[in-house]
This record gives sequence, C-alpha cells and structure tokens, in this order.
Amino acid sequence: MNKPASVIKITPSVEFDAALVRKLNQMGPRYTSYPTADRFAGDFGAEQYQHAVGQVRAAGQLADLSLYIHIPFCESLCYYCACNKIITQDHGKAVEYLDYLRREIAMQGQLFAGMNRVEQLHFGGGTPTYLSDEQMDGLLADLREWFDFASDEEGEFSIEVDPRTVSPARIARLRAQGFNRISLGIQDFDPVVQQAVNRVQPYEQTMEVLLAARASGFRSISVDLIYGLPKQTLASIAPTMDKVIAARPDRIALYNYAHLPHLFKAQRLIVAEDLPDAETKLQMLGLCIARLTEAGYVYIGMDHFALPEDDLARSQREGELHRNFQGYSTHADAPMVALGVSAISAVGRSYSQNEKVLSHYYERLDKGELPVARGIALSDDDLLRRSVIGQLMCDFELDLGALALPGGVPADVYFAAELERLLPLAEQGLLSIDGLRLTVSMRGRLLIRNICMVFDHYLHAPRPEGPSPTRYSKTI
Repeated sequence: MNKPASVIKITPSVEFDAALVRKLNQMGPRYTSYPTADRFAGDFGAEQYQHAVGQVRAAGQLADLSLYIHIPFCESLCYYCACNKIITQDHGKAVEYLDYLRREIAMQGQLFAGMNRVEQLHFGGGTPTYLSDEQMDGLLADLREWFDFASDEEGEFSIEVDPRTVSPARIARLRAQGFNRISLGIQDFDPVVQQAVNRVQPYEQTMEVLLAARASGFRSISVDLIYGLPKQTLASIAPTMDKVIAARPDRIALYNYAHLPHLFKAQRLIVAEDLPDAETKLQMLGLCIARLTEAGYVYIGMDHFALPEDDLARSQREGELHRNFQGYSTHADAPMVALGVSAISAVGRSYSQNEKVLSHYYERLDKGELPVARGIALSDDDLLRRSVIGQLMCDFELDLGALALPGGVPADVYFAAELERLLPLAEQGLLSIDGLRLTVSMRGRLLIRNICMVFDHYLHAPRPEGPSPTRYSKTI
C-alpha cells in the first residue's frame, strides 16, 4: 500500500494538496472548447459553417486567423494515444491525402478571401513529420497561396514532432520552412515504460533533436510528458523529470494518462494490471509539480508549465492568455480554421468538425463540398459561458458583475444556481467569493476543471437521449 502523499506548498503559482485532490477528483471536460465537442450535432454542416463565416464578414470582425493542419499518419502505434490517426508505413497514402488537403485549403481560402491574414499556424497529428521535406514545402506553398502569413517576428508557427522521425538536419529544414515553435513528444524516458506503450525513444535521440531545435533558432521549445502510464512508478518518473529539467525546454505539458479503452482501441493493448494505482499517480503528480516549480517553471494551468520569460507566462501575467483546441495560446480569440480529417474549427458563433473517417473526408471533397460533418451554432448563453470558463482557466479570477448578460439580467440572478454550487468548493478552499468576484486559490488551480464544471449548462441539463458512456477523463 502506498503511503498517502502530503501537502506540498508551491508558491506563487500553485499548491498541491493531495487530500483535496483525492477527495474532489472526478470525471470532467478539459474545456478546449465550450460547449465541448461531445455536444456537436450532425445537423450542423457545411452550409451552417459558411453562414458563420458570412456573419463574421458582415460584422467586420476581421481578426487575424489561426490555422490548424491535421496530418493523421504515424508509422507505428503508441498504445496510450487518443488522437485521430492512421497507422501505416506506406508513405504513398500521404500523397493522396495532400491532394485532398489542397482542395480544402483552396475552398477555405476562397471563403476567407479579404480576411485571410494568419498570425498563428499549428501542425498536429498524427505525426506531421511523416511528410517528407518536399511534401512539407508543397503544403506550405499551397497555404501561402491562399493565406497571407504574418512575419516570422509577429507570427507563431508551430509543429508537433516525434523525435524518432527526424534528424538535426530535418529540424533545421523545418525552421527554414518557417516554423518558429516546436513541440517534442517525450512522455517518459524510462525504457521499461517506453516498451509498455510501444514507443521506444532513447534519451540521447530526443536530446539531439532538442539541441538541434535550439541551435536552429526556434523561439520556443515545448515537450510533452505523461504520468500514469503502464510500468511507471514514483521511482522511475523522477529521473525523467531530472533529465527534462536539465534540458530546460521553454514549456512543459504534463498530462494525466486517461485509460479509456472503451473509447480508444489502441489503449486496449495496454495491460490494465501494469497501470499505477490512483494513489501512486497522485504522488507522481505531486513530485512532478514540486520539481518543476522548484526549477522555476510557472504553472500556467491545465497541465501546462512555462519558464517565466516565455510568452505563455507573460501573456498570463498581462491577462492576455487564451485557450483553444491546441491548449493555451497567446493569440486571444483568433478565429481558428482547421484543415484535414477530423479537424475542428472555431469561427464566429460556431464550432465545426470535419469528417473523422478518411474515406468520408475524401467523398465530401470529391463532391466539391467542405467536409464538415458536425458542429454547433453558439447561443448567447454559450458565448457567455465560454467567456466565463475561459477567464477562469486562463486568469484564475473572474468578476461576474462585469459581464454583459443577455437581457440585462443581474449577474446574481442569472448565475444564482452556479453561485450556490460554488459554495461547497469555496468552503473546501478552492476559491474565494467576494460578492460577484471569484478568485481561485493556489490549491484550487489544479482543480480548475471542477470549478469550470459549475458553469457548464450542458452538464447540469439532462441529455434527451438518456445517459451516455463515460466520455471524460479525471479532472486530475
């Protein structure tokens, strides 16, 4: 039996209270969007998406865009992965995919003509570096044909990289192609853990890539870690943290592994008996937070840490942080146009998701249609609650009285049920309530999802189709 973790106080950005986390940990959304993606419906399609873009144009809301490009292919399967991906070593499949992706780029480029300046670009996957240098050159040329990109100094152009798939020369080429931020998947350096999740990635290989990114002039280097993986122990994760901290990346994402094999087939390959128990995971989290904050990293929120001088930390200090489908962002409220299979856009008063099955994605484009499969048009209440949840997750404070409420209803009336639901959380020390001003405490920051769930109208309304299977991960 593991000995319970004690309270580890970390200032000024977060406080880890194991007993509180143990008590309040529950299933809940990650709020990369509000409403969350499980609320999207099939009656929202390409026509509704085009209408949403038209509303943005008519309103003159010509904010710079954020583009997301989804490359779904991977050469091998990581058992923990919950992403939309296609496992294949046949690189010819990328040729066909890029042909269809170019069609979608042209359709979206025409739709956004005259308001197509891009300040943020993110390549995700899958494995974006599955593409060859030449394929990446061609794809970027297609994007630049239809969209006007900000300068390297102004724009944030990022790419996710699997260090097993690139050489230092490839990293230098990515920088020359215009990427100025890079995210490296690590997860864990322990070889036993790597074997258990089918991702063997030597420390030396990863460090070679990280150092190459630094030498190539990338403005920001981020790494991804996961705690709670099979075969992982408190003793095994500590050396990984030491190595990561010594490498000094600008940002670190520390994710909780959510074992949901009923939703993600790949996770069925993980031996459930090899997973650490809940108490061990809690101790891992405490250790990681302690190591990172002692090393000078700032807790941004929702699994993310950054060095104080990084743009994320600066934006948070200045109240300019934003959250979207890629996590935390310095580009507040930029309309997100997402391209590729399964990609999710956020434009105006809407969210929309492309077809998730590759053959369906191709079929829609063959018909000359945008491949939107589902989505949601946002009501005034949705927009309000999106703002509330976003402010809480980014700023850890909120003045309900400063919000413009539909119909001019007083905030204490509009949010009467929510204020009532907040009281037990306030009594347990997650936040303070001063009239209509909410301030999340240091110990409440780790449980920010619990606080945000109070304001989620959909969670507190019955689903018309009845109960559904578990869709969410634990809040910690």
